[in-house]
Amino acid sequence: VALKRMLNFNVPAVKNSTGEPVWKVLIYDRFGQDIISPLLSVKELRDMGITLHLLLHSDRDAIPDVPAVYFVMPTEENIDRMCQDLRNQLYESYYLNFISAISRSKLEDIANAAIGANAVTQVAKVFDQYLNFITLEDDMFVLCNQNKELVSYRAINRPDITDTEMETIMDTIVDSLFCFFVTLGAIPIIRCARGTAAEMVAVKLDKKLRENLRDARNSLFTGDTLGASQFSFQRPLLVLVDRNIDLATPLHHTWTYQALVHDVLDFHLNRVNLEESTGMESTPAGARPKKKNKKSYDLTASDKFWQKHKGSPFPEVAESVQQELESYRAQEDEVKRLKSIMGIEGEDEGAISMLSDNTAKLTSAVSSLPELLEKKRLIDLHTNVATAVLEHIKVQLL
Repeated sequence: VALKRMLNFNVPAVKNSTGEPVWKVLIYDRFGQDIISPLLSVKELRDMGITLHLLLHSDRDAIPDVPAVYFVMPTEENIDRMCQDLRNQLYESYYLNFISAISRSKLEDIANAAIGANAVTQVAKVFDQYLNFITLEDDMFVLCNQNKELVSYRAINRPDITDTEMETIMDTIVDSLFCFFVTLGAIPIIRCARGTAAEMVAVKLDKKLRENLRDARNSLFTGDTLGASQFSFQRPLLVLVDRNIDLATPLHHTWTYQALVHDVLDFHLNRVNLEESTGMESTPAGARPKKKNKKSYDLTASDKFWQKHKGSPFPEVAESVQQELESYRAQEDEVKRLKSIMGIEGEDEGAISMLSDNTAKLTSAVSSLPELLEKKRLIDLHTNVATAVLEHIKVQLL
């Protein structure tokens, strides 16, 4: 909802609107790309009027009659490139959206660049979006993807880590959690164990929340937020746990479909990448081995099979795929049978009666063909993914 509002020039999108969307260009960095890609498909972006979506640091041509929506982290490099865009007069107007809050000094840099380029009137809006977290499912999010090795369990527990590095990691985690609760529109009750990294995060997050609440005029939790206000009695509970407490989790591989896909396959931002098997074909001696083709599959909320079986034990998933395949084949055979009946020759009453009875059935079957094709696509998808998981399991057992 927050992303769609941002792409609609920070105005809530009106449901059932029949008007044409305003055509615009979306400019993002790698952080913005990771946040958007699991939530909005290319088709959904197009429906919202996004004609082009480009990386900030790529080579971009000027499109002077189209507004541009920027969605980037407020880093020094990004600010410099945005100022360069203003000087080059690339777009008609600029809607600047920052994933995390931008500092006053960097905001002044943008203002100076806009004044120098005589483009002050073209900067339509500047927003702190507080969206520095990646939502993978309705009930699950992760804090970061870019530079994830710099903010990890291993990084925090390095013996040679400096105080400055630790502070940077803690600030990154706190910023992401703060962004999440701003978007949720709720102030959490925080609980954590003492003497751990979790306590450092809790103290910093508590301080940041309190500082924001003290400023009654500009508090992010008292205005028109997406969720409930601070006065709601249903405050969420945030439990911060250090991984040192749970020793089994790093070693435990759950036998469920989703967990196995995550553990053994190349699963990234709800997309799984598989290498196609080359079969039993042998390559001539001395010849360069053939490159394996890669296929990508999206495992999202629109995939009904994934939603139904991602938490099921893997053997049950294999059975379900087989059942779905048999159901599909039965429906396909019924369509073929009805088609053959429609070709009945002769003018006797029995044939004419049978023809009229099956016309309605065939019409119904033909109308369900798109649904049948989608079912076949999902069966093929999960057959390939489940087979890849099974191959990895066999290798591990051997």
